[in-house]
Amino acid sequence: MCNRKVFNCIFLSNKMLNDLLKEVVVLVVGKPAEPIADLLDSKKHVNEFIIAKKLDITINQTRNILYKLSDQGLVSSERKKDKKKGWYTYFWRIEVHKALTFLRGHLQKRVDQIEQQVNSRETKQFYVCERCSIEFNEENALLHNFTCNECGDVFTIKDNAKLIKELKKILNRLKKEIEEIDKELDKENEKIEKEREKVRKKEAKEKAEEKAKKAAIRKRLKAKEAKAAGIVLKKPVKKKAKKKSKKKAVKKKPSSKTKSKKKK
Repeated sequence: MCNRKVFNCIFLSNKMLNDLLKEVVVLVVGKPAEPIADLLDSKKHVNEFIIAKKLDITINQTRNILYKLSDQGLVSSERKKDKKKGWYTYFWRIEVHKALTFLRGHLQKRVDQIEQQVNSRETKQFYVCERCSIEFNEENALLHNFTCNECGDVFTIKDNAKLIKELKKILNRLKKEIEEIDKELDKENEKIEKEREKVRKKEAKEKAEEKAKKAAIRKRLKAKEAKAAGIVLKKPVKKKAKKKSKKKAVKKKPSSKTKSKKKK
């Protein structure tokens, strides 16, 4: 039961991330390119010809999509040369952290814009020509003498309550999405930190090995120089650990006095 819950949590988390990455692709390239997010969300870089084959589009169409994403810094690529044919093939992968950061920035701009609209609707008065469905703020309505130039009807005060309610719904949805992005970004930051820690440990190990090699080389050189000069270097004597001697308990023989007592 516990394993099933864990599996469901992982599945939902992966689905959430995948949906966010699809949203990024749609923002940058458009809805038709959305399926490419599934192929690029991989630990390894994917061959561009395999991407084209799976999406059932030409290699040029595939590259156009990838270049647009690359212009925003959302994908990375590596180049490999075909030994037989001699040409280069590119392998691609989406940069999850950069993609999520890009999406968060886009959504935050929308949140700021909608908050300004809500604030404006709550504090200012708006007028509308009901026949032409043209809206004016108070300043422009005053300039037009509260009369429509198109039909001559008098403006009516617009009720903003419904619009404000709709805007706040959109605002809440966007804020929840930003919260989800922040959770995914935290996970990505943990992964990045783990990778950095691996690199640091690897570098430290390599430095230690290099230091040991240099020390060994210096030791050999010193030995050669000493040999050439006729000096015999004493090898460091390893101290043997002293063994603790276990004293055997010696049984004392009964004295003659004790024997005589026993006889009596």
